[in-house]
Amino acid sequence: MNLQRVNSLNYPALEPQLSYIGIDSWMNFVHEMYGHPVHRFVVTENGQSVGALSLTEVKHPVFGHYLATAPFGSYGGFAYENDNTRDLLLDEARRLAQELKVEHISLRFESASPPPDGWIQHPVYSSYLIDLPADPNDLMKCFSSDHRNHIRKSFKKGFSIRFGHLDLLDDAYESIARSMHELGSPYHAKRYLRQMAERLGDTLQFAFTYDAQGRITGGGVFIHQGKTIFNLHANVLRFARSSYSGEFLYWSVIEHAIQNGFSTFDLGRSLIGSGNDIFKTKWAPRKETLAYWYWLAPGQAMPSMNQKSPKFQLAIAVWKRLPAFIVRPLGPYLIRGLV
Repeated sequence: MNLQRVNSLNYPALEPQLSYIGIDSWMNFVHEMYGHPVHRFVVTENGQSVGALSLTEVKHPVFGHYLATAPFGSYGGFAYENDNTRDLLLDEARRLAQELKVEHISLRFESASPPPDGWIQHPVYSSYLIDLPADPNDLMKCFSSDHRNHIRKSFKKGFSIRFGHLDLLDDAYESIARSMHELGSPYHAKRYLRQMAERLGDTLQFAFTYDAQGRITGGGVFIHQGKTIFNLHANVLRFARSSYSGEFLYWSVIEHAIQNGFSTFDLGRSLIGSGNDIFKTKWAPRKETLAYWYWLAPGQAMPSMNQKSPKFQLAIAVWKRLPAFIVRPLGPYLIRGLV
C-alpha cells in the first residue's frame, strides 16, 4: 500500500464516494476564488486507487487556521475502501496539520463507523436523500396529507420557475444574497457564482422562481453528478414563504430531475433540529447523520461555526439589521473563512 501527495484527485473509482465537492473541478474553483491552498493525497494498492483525501487550508483572521474537506459543501473529499487505508490518510492529515501548525482538521463525509483514537465525532448535521421514482406521483403518495396539500396550493399561487445557466446569473445572485441576508448569514460575491458556473459547466444548473408579478421568490444552485442532483444552495425569500414558494420550488426541481433521468435528489445538509431540518424531512428522504470528524491541536477546543453557537447567534442578529450596502461587500471577506 502506497500513499502519495498528488496534484489531482480525479480517480474514477473513488469519485462517487468523494462527491462533486471532493474532486478537482470543485477544489480548483475554490482555490481560484479564494486562494486557499489544496492538499491532495491518494493511497494505491496494486496500481489501483483505494483511498483519497483532499484538504483545503484556511487561514483567516476571524475564523482561524484549519484544514477541512468539502469546502462550502456538505460532505466529500475523504474516501477509503478499508480501515488500513483510512488510517494512512488520517495519519498523513495529522502530520500535515502539525507541519502547518493549524488549530484543527474537519473531515466531512458519510460514515456509520466511529472515528479512531485521536479523532472526535461531532454529529450536528444530517443529509437528506430522495429516491426519485419514474413517476412523480409515486413520490407524492409518500408525503403527509398536509404536505401534499401545501404543494397543490403552491401551484395555484401563480408561481413560475426558470432553469438556466449564466443567463440566470443576475437573478441567482440577487435571490441568494437577499435570502442569506434575511437569515443573518454572509454570502459570496456575484463573481463566486459566475466562476462556479464557468468552472462546472453543464453540471451546474440554476433554478429560480417568480410570483405572478414577476418578482423573484427564491431558487437554488444544483449540481449534477452521475444520476444524482445535489442542492448546493436553495433559499426562499421571506415574503413568499407563507405562499408555499418553497414547496413549489422543490417539487418543480423534483419533476425536472425525474424528466431528465436522475434517480437521487440530495437536498444538502442541515443542522439537526433546525427549521430546514424539519422542512426537508417532509419530503420523505433517507435522512442520514453526517460523520463529521475533528482532530484538535493541543489546547484547542471544538470549533462551533454554526448558528447554534451563542457567539454566532449574536452575530446573526446584528447581521440581519445591517443594510445591504454593508453586508454585500463585507460578506465575501467573512465567508471565505467559513468553508
